[in-house]
Amino acid sequence: MPSPQATTDRSRWLHAWAWFLCCATWPLVWIGGLITTTDAGMAVPDWPGTYGYNLFLYPWSTWFFGPWDLFVEHGHRLFASGVGLITIAAVAVAWRSEPRSWLRWMTAGALVLVIGQGVLGGLRVILNERLLAMLHGSIGPVFFAYTAALVAATRRPAPGEPALAGGMPWLMPALVWVQVTLGAALRHVPEDGSFWTFAQHVQAHLWQAGIVTAAVAAMLLAAWRRPAPRAERLLAAAGGLCVVVQLLLGVGAWVAKYRLPGWAQQAVDGDGLVAAGWEAAIGPGTIGPSTAGGWGETLTVTAHTANGALLLALVTAWAVLAASRRRSLGEATGATAQPKESQFLHEPPGSTH
Repeated sequence: MPSPQATTDRSRWLHAWAWFLCCATWPLVWIGGLITTTDAGMAVPDWPGTYGYNLFLYPWSTWFFGPWDLFVEHGHRLFASGVGLITIAAVAVAWRSEPRSWLRWMTAGALVLVIGQGVLGGLRVILNERLLAMLHGSIGPVFFAYTAALVAATRRPAPGEPALAGGMPWLMPALVWVQVTLGAALRHVPEDGSFWTFAQHVQAHLWQAGIVTAAVAAMLLAAWRRPAPRAERLLAAAGGLCVVVQLLLGVGAWVAKYRLPGWAQQAVDGDGLVAAGWEAAIGPGTIGPSTAGGWGETLTVTAHTANGALLLALVTAWAVLAASRRRSLGEATGATAQPKESQFLHEPPGSTH
């Protein structure tokens, strides 16, 4: 049986690899967002190769000095392959040294998820399906959040950490994931889609943004008003800051693409938003996928997407820490209660307290 010190050292290795994987995944989300923002998803029409070449043997001079669409799409594939290799290495470390079987299988789940995401991206290219592009854009942040969950799950808890009381920690990631999915759907509205389709997507995104903002504010308030470990408080504070930045980026993305948000001044009648108000706000013929104009607009829209993925990762890590402390508290309570019950059952008849 390995010593406690050996187990701790092994867990540190997996924790380090989980951090490496998580930090490598966020830039991948950025690159994927750039592809959607600049409408470069079909710059390379074949898969898994690139214009008939093996992915890793495509001439670097043609890639690096070629058109922007080719540069960002092929770079996205190379970066994604690197993240996949890091995931394989993390799985190898987990199965080689991690004594907890559930954590080994959790790490293997990351490999299944990244393979599925890669295949989904390939099918999006082969079939040229906008729905697959939307799903690909929705699952990318989920994988990023999963890597953050691995970081939280492999963390060593500090001695004497207070236990979380009440609340539903998994509600937070669910709410943010719905918002991320709504954002991906909005970014992939078809160019020939109806005006009402676009308006409904925006309305859903805005309402969910309000719900997420309120939920993160409640999480932040709870973390600082009740006893909580430093890690959870930092995650809650980072989540609150992320929401503020996200709201500013959302306004900036709207203003950059559609000018001033005149829709905010329009009334809502019994049938929904007044179409004339929306058309006055965004102009006719401007609905469709988020294809930005200048670099300022491109970076603002992409940052809005990437920051949403970061918020999902932060609240997922927070939920994992909260859930793990609940489980530890339950185990400790059960272990404490068992001797008392055993003592009561074995007391001699007629004994008093």
